[in-house]
Amino acid sequence: MKSPAEIAQKYVQVGKAKAEAKASQTFLLAIMAGAFIALGGLGSQIASCLADNASSARVISSVVFPIGLFMVLVGGAELFTGNCLITIPVLKKETSPLKMLKNWVIVYFGNMVGGFIIAAIAAFGHIYSFGDGQLATNVVATAVTKSGLSFSDGLLRGILCNVLVCMAVWCSFAADELAGKVLALWLPVMLFIICGFEHCVANMYFIPAGFLASYVHGIPADGLSLFGFFVTNLIPVTIGNIIGGGLCVGAVYYGAYLKKN
Repeated sequence: MKSPAEIAQKYVQVGKAKAEAKASQTFLLAIMAGAFIALGGLGSQIASCLADNASSARVISSVVFPIGLFMVLVGGAELFTGNCLITIPVLKKETSPLKMLKNWVIVYFGNMVGGFIIAAIAAFGHIYSFGDGQLATNVVATAVTKSGLSFSDGLLRGILCNVLVCMAVWCSFAADELAGKVLALWLPVMLFIICGFEHCVANMYFIPAGFLASYVHGIPADGLSLFGFFVTNLIPVTIGNIIGGGLCVGAVYYGAYLKKN
């Protein structure tokens, strides 16, 4: 198992490579990551659809949702929230802030495309008909709730979410064997789902899924709007994710293991 100091050194090179990769390659891999996270979200919604209570539903969802991050890390894809750790090679002066921001923008919109594709396939393929339509009702309700968060709720939940997601990425680097990587990434992601934190890339699936399920199944979605999607949810959650991953994890570990006094 690699030590935290060894992980920090390894991520300098990994993050640098991400920041300097070709834009076309990065965008394609970002679409894949958005789709993988969306599939994890879809699976978690189906698995928890008929749970007896909210606590059981969250626990069931937390077991299934990490499959998305597993596919991202093992299959090879570009995820915005994980790439918030590129602050590490930036602070180490191995790459530039401009290259980091370019990566973030490309990956962010690629993730959004991937999430929307899965939401559209699920809606128009009538996957949300599961449970005599109960799944569709739940999908719409989730989207309405997420688009109605206050700015502070979205920001703070976004911070804690990406602390855990980036710790999942970080811990996966500790293991050399696949089984160890899977266990290391699974547990922090389970925790963020159980706690109800906010992940901007997951929400690029969850909220569009609500729009489309409402349209296809004729379910009222009072309070669901594009303003709620982009402004009320994505902006504060994205800012929170950057703070949580880029500063609370990336910058702190840089200061602890890489900064020269």
